[in-house]
Amino acid sequence: MEIRRTFDILYRLQTDFKKSELLNAKHPKGWQALSTSDFFNRAHWLAAALIDAGFQKGDRVALMAGNMPEWNIADYGCQLAGLPTVPIYPTLSNTDLIYILNHSATKLIFISDRAVLKKILAVKSQTPIEHIISFTPLDNTIALEHFAQKDVYLKHEAALQQRISEITAEDLLSILYTSGTTGTPKGVMIRHAQMVANILACKDIIPFKQTWKALSFLPLNHVFERMVNTLYLYHGIGIYYAESLEKIGDNAREIKPDVFVAVPRLLEKVMDRILQTGEKLNGIKKYLFNWSIALAKRYELNNKNGLWYAIQRQIADTLIYSKWRAAIGGNIKVIASGGSALNPNLERMFSCAGITILQGYGLTETCVVVSINRSDAAQRKFGSVGIVLSNSEVKIADDGEILFRGPSVMSGYYLNPEATREVLDVEGWFSTGDVGHIAENKFLVITDRKKELFKNSGGKYISPVYLENKLKECRYIEHCMVIGEDQKFASALILPNTNAFVAYCQDMDIRYDAAPIHEHPVLKDLIQQHVNAINPTLGAYEQIKRHRIVQGHWSVESGEITPKLSLKRKIIAQKYSSVIQEIFRQ
Repeated sequence: MEIRRTFDILYRLQTDFKKSELLNAKHPKGWQALSTSDFFNRAHWLAAALIDAGFQKGDRVALMAGNMPEWNIADYGCQLAGLPTVPIYPTLSNTDLIYILNHSATKLIFISDRAVLKKILAVKSQTPIEHIISFTPLDNTIALEHFAQKDVYLKHEAALQQRISEITAEDLLSILYTSGTTGTPKGVMIRHAQMVANILACKDIIPFKQTWKALSFLPLNHVFERMVNTLYLYHGIGIYYAESLEKIGDNAREIKPDVFVAVPRLLEKVMDRILQTGEKLNGIKKYLFNWSIALAKRYELNNKNGLWYAIQRQIADTLIYSKWRAAIGGNIKVIASGGSALNPNLERMFSCAGITILQGYGLTETCVVVSINRSDAAQRKFGSVGIVLSNSEVKIADDGEILFRGPSVMSGYYLNPEATREVLDVEGWFSTGDVGHIAENKFLVITDRKKELFKNSGGKYISPVYLENKLKECRYIEHCMVIGEDQKFASALILPNTNAFVAYCQDMDIRYDAAPIHEHPVLKDLIQQHVNAINPTLGAYEQIKRHRIVQGHWSVESGEITPKLSLKRKIIAQKYSSVIQEIFRQ
């Protein structure tokens, strides 16, 4: 059937992909499934209940919840009733929460748990919120199961069908407020046509099969995971929502997923755990592990390493790499990576181990995919974000900025025409803010964020993201931020990976608890060795002349990182202002 509006996927599911385990969540008694028919019916029941409650087409409704089947029921129920959704991160600050609810004039909000309810009740008097619907029964809320019932649907079935018939592809699907690294959140307007255009352009980039299982753990409140979940539903793929980020490994081994999407930081952590396990080995096992790592770092696509390498790789696969795959369920076909730059070394190592990583690129404003590598090795390039979607165009501006045009580009920022004009020209070209180039006439390569590039005192441009990725090749570095604007040299603030360092100390029988870990001389030496190793590969003006290992914790909750794990550079710079002054004072 033709998909014009996002919720048309519901009818495609009901016609072509009836299954008993479509949307799945882990409960104390095990995995509980929502069938295709249950999903279809409950979305319609909710839509009718919203009409019964007096909501008119175009009224905004907020969603502030973790990943679970009910998120989809709320989303698609609102779509069927013609109500644009406003997804909100549960970790959002109260200031931004108040702003978003007022700016979007949202009167109803769906929530998932007591912690979110507490946050909403604390700000409710400062917002237009009148109704709180919870996915589980909570005081001061209406439970979803009590609000959306079959008898209400039967009462308003004709009105609902009339409402559905009035919704067009050009109607607003969602307002997605960008968290950004600075400034007031901007509401990205996404229409049904834009989401559908991206889904249809991406539907064949991976050989999806309806028998696959997908593991979902990135927040559905972000357009990346939401778009991918929509793509799964388009193909009738069963989705399993992880219990938490900490339990991804356990959940993967339970359900044995075929596909999931991740951000680079998660893949870095997976590789860190693999390396930590290897460090604990002894004798021939440790020798073979180290040999397999060295082999993986040399891996090239399209059999470019030759026959002897292929033979060695097969041996390593039998002895080592098969265990890597088993750790994530043993059935993985592909992992899509996005949100930030993925270190090419990780791509090589995982790909060598039979774990296909497809790095892609996109923005909230492009809903979401601009380009992506393909499963076919001939259509992949390590270090690139792949090939631009067939229905879209990319061009590189004179200053290196990537400009994008296509049917998935947003309609603009909600109630903010001035900000819209700054990024979207009359010919439909969207200014991404990213800098890059086209390699081999087809692969898009991102080099940095335009606004994050800085000049040193000698007038040389420095790309902090590139240097940060080089630094993070060291497993003892959790996060880092390169600095040096208007200074004579580049430097870096480094937050250590204490877990990796503690494991190293335990393996080497080194005492690590006598003083703050960030001051430990062995840690300083390990990081300095890495800096010394990468500096010769950099231009003289790019080399990290000084760095400081700092204490603290950078997270979304504490404010140093955005929900998609980008650095909030101004906040980090303020936090460590005295350290930065000391670095450049010498």
